Amino acid sequence: MQPQQIMHTKSAILLILSALCFALPACSVRALHEACNIVTTADSLRTAGQTYVDSAHLAEAYTTLGRWRWFYPDEYAHSCYYYGRLLREKENPVAAMKCFIAATHSRTSNYNLLGRVYSNMGGMCRQAEEYELAYTTLQSSAHNFLKAQDSTSYHHILNAMAFVKGVSGDQDCADSLISIIESECKNNGVLIKVKETKAECYLRNHQYDSAIVYATDFYRQSGEIAGIMMTAQAYSLLGQKDSALYYAQFIMDNSTYSGDKYNALYILSHDDSTLCSDDILRLTSDREDVRLQDYEPWKEQLMIAAELLRQDLKRRYNWWSICALIISILLIGAIVRYVVHKRRMKQKVTQIVTDQIDSVAQSIKQHIDVNDIDRTLHWKSYPLMKSDADLYMGGIARKLEAQKLNETEVRFCILTLLDFSQKQIADTIFYSYPSGIKTLKKRISVKLGTDPQKLKKYLLNMLTEP
Repeated sequence: MQPQQIMHTKSAILLILSALCFALPACSVRALHEACNIVTTADSLRTAGQTYVDSAHLAEAYTTLGRWRWFYPDEYAHSCYYYGRLLREKENPVAAMKCFIAATHSRTSNYNLLGRVYSNMGGMCRQAEEYELAYTTLQSSAHNFLKAQDSTSYHHILNAMAFVKGVSGDQDCADSLISIIESECKNNGVLIKVKETKAECYLRNHQYDSAIVYATDFYRQSGEIAGIMMTAQAYSLLGQKDSALYYAQFIMDNSTYSGDKYNALYILSHDDSTLCSDDILRLTSDREDVRLQDYEPWKEQLMIAAELLRQDLKRRYNWWSICALIISILLIGAIVRYVVHKRRMKQKVTQIVTDQIDSVAQSIKQHIDVNDIDRTLHWKSYPLMKSDADLYMGGIARKLEAQKLNETEVRFCILTLLDFSQKQIADTIFYSYPSGIKTLKKRISVKLGTDPQKLKKYLLNMLTEP
């Protein structure tokens, strides 16, 4: 290329790059910068134990970084997580699940973030009572926390997995997970949550006295109403109505969670023997109002969110199965092609060597009277035969001697390669035919480590070796 042409090419490239720069609006760059700042701020607040509550800014960051997700996978994953968590807190589980699923597809290598994402998805599946799906998702969370070497979060997830197994009736698995936590974990926060799991498991297994012990201990150390709720339920099931009513009324006065109020109203209407029929109807009506206004729509949304996750995992599994199948087919094809190629090359080399041997054999046989070989054979001298064989046949005599073959055995092998019949070989080396030749052939095959029927093929392979 001429110097002038090179200059024209460089100018054209610069012109194209300038056009691309002007085509990209300055507002897009500014929006990207602001989105990254929002993610950084949200991450700083989370580290300090706080939550970024500006949903409008998080939504904007999520949308902006979505356009740049191939260039900023970590920032995009963070925006998915923070926006999804905020949507979950605002009781919009379907939109939250979409954000969390997007985070798992973001190509980020931040295992701690992925652990938190899968933990939120598993918690939502547990609330939807999709226990098998919840356990599978929590396993992914634990795996990522383990890769991130975050032992505290890892043990928290193990406790959540034990809780799921305990609620779904697999008490042996729950006990196994709890024993792992208690033997490995020294974090007091995790051990307190283990007490909640134990209380729930004992409650499910009708061991109400033990459930009360762990539930009250859990509330005393954590201050969470869930401990009071389990205590009220255990007392109610034990038939100790006064204690059950006391804790149920405490929940009604202090809890803002509709699920707790729903269960507390049931205890109040079921266990208070002083209530008249009108009061019972009123409490029953209040309980039904709580269920219809808060619980049922929320539960339905959770089930839709869980189904979104199930479909995503199914598609992901099918995609990896197809990829694995294609890779397997390509690998098998490559192996078959390699084997066929090697076989053809070996056949080609063997054919070339065979043709050379035939040529040498014809040249040698011109000086041999096969009908009177003892009288005319110029190979009567072994050194001469050995020298000619090494010269014309790739050092075959030297290779055979290296295998501890004696003079007679070397003669037999050379004459076999030259296509002499066994009777001709017997006449040449003064062996009885056929018994002596058969014994000699077997002895040679044993020394060379091959089958007597494949001796000639073995000798041909020796010619192709360096």
